[in-house]
Amino acid sequence: MKWQISELFGMSVYTDKAVFIGNVEDVVIDIDNKKMASLAVTNINPDIIDLKAFKGVKIPYRLIKEVSDIVLIRHIPGAFKTSAARELVE
Repeated sequence: MKWQISELFGMSVYTDKAVFIGNVEDVVIDIDNKKMASLAVTNINPDIIDLKAFKGVKIPYRLIKEVSDIVLIRHIPGAFKTSAARELVE
């Protein structure tokens, strides 16, 4: 399925274990390699990620399983609700 990057903006992001992560705010493009690098996600679910002073997280492209009505990412056990959750996406 083909889609435009602008269609991702505002999409809900869930793990494959049905955990809501947040909403796509922006897309990070790797210009040198001509590919999508990550999704910038805001409106983060406070029950799973402690953002402290950050506004959101970046989800690497390699974690994305599918894009349709929502963005589905791989669930990483133990990656949520810690201050290290930011490293999940870096």
